[in-house]
Amino acid sequence: MSSTFLRRVQLFLVVSGGLYAASVALLTIPFFQSHTIYMNALRFPWFANFDIPERYGLSPNKTLNLKIETPDKETLGAWFVLADSYYQSLPSIPSEVDTHVSVALKRNPTILFFHGNAATRAFHARILHYEAYSSRLSANVLAIDYRGFADSTGSPSEAGLVRDGRAAFDWLVAHGAKEEDILIVGHSLGTGVTSQLAAQLSDDGITPRGIVLLSPFSSIREVLNTYKIFGAIPLMRPIAMIPYAPQLITQALTHRFDSLSAVPRIKGDVLIAHSENDWDIPHTHAQVLFDAFLEPYLPSVSLPGFTLSLAKEEWASFQAQREARSTKRDELVNHVQLPNFGAVDSFEQEGRKVSFVKTHAGGHDYLGVQEGVQDHMRTFFGLDLPRQDT
Repeated sequence: MSSTFLRRVQLFLVVSGGLYAASVALLTIPFFQSHTIYMNALRFPWFANFDIPERYGLSPNKTLNLKIETPDKETLGAWFVLADSYYQSLPSIPSEVDTHVSVALKRNPTILFFHGNAATRAFHARILHYEAYSSRLSANVLAIDYRGFADSTGSPSEAGLVRDGRAAFDWLVAHGAKEEDILIVGHSLGTGVTSQLAAQLSDDGITPRGIVLLSPFSSIREVLNTYKIFGAIPLMRPIAMIPYAPQLITQALTHRFDSLSAVPRIKGDVLIAHSENDWDIPHTHAQVLFDAFLEPYLPSVSLPGFTLSLAKEEWASFQAQREARSTKRDELVNHVQLPNFGAVDSFEQEGRKVSFVKTHAGGHDYLGVQEGVQDHMRTFFGLDLPRQDT
């Protein structure tokens, strides 16, 4: 019996190892890589009727189902949700939501929301975001489904998703929103879109209300390096034992979403939020992004020559540089510990603010509906008061 058991264990290990190797190898093939990153074939909730947002929990005639055309002629499905303060101010339930869009855009700030991979704009976790932003932040919400998602046309790609984001931003401006009243919020995959769009807008001299990165990643390459299956088993560690295998896989990536490289181009205020219990993307990604925004204001540290051959004076100089850098960081960064919630690090330099909210809970999908995160968004970006007609 013991030998039979051992053979079964051996067979299980061999099969599991083969499946693992095959799965990782498939990541080098663009078709499988695309479906793994975007998961746009998973259209939860299935058979959604986007013409009836009320079916998914939104108030009667509070949400407009619309189509946005991109410069390359793709059509994006989208929802525009009226700010709750505007909706409640109406004498009765509006019969035609589209007649209120331009007025709502002038009276209230607007959140342009970019969701993560898989599912659709009608997915329950995303509905919770719209409801919270509309009510607690008194903001309109424009949520789009990227190309290849839900009822949108086309197939997803990195350049395509960024183009979709710009089309949505331009739609808001064309319908009456001021650029400075648009807060761009990205979640998970959406932070990759948000970062690239923010860099593009900055290049064009456009400064929106601000940028929010919820559960962000520094790049897809680093997601692969840090991802743990079920939050416990490192995805790339077994393959790392094979010489050059990890490099071959990362070099084969066609969808990179390198948010870290976009940081130097991004202007304006930025809020980063991440949960310590995020099983999908470790909160270290958010820390890396926050540090990248802070980097230009810190003294550099250089280590000359080969470490083991450093003279005593060179080592002393290196230690002094490190201490100076640490001291400067402490001067610039305001650290606030919030009992039972988490901590907030923030700094302000050259007229721009950057903040990092690290929560104890919230996981990956529900970080943005934490009231503490929303409260920080409201005060950080000055969303307390609605706009007035001009």
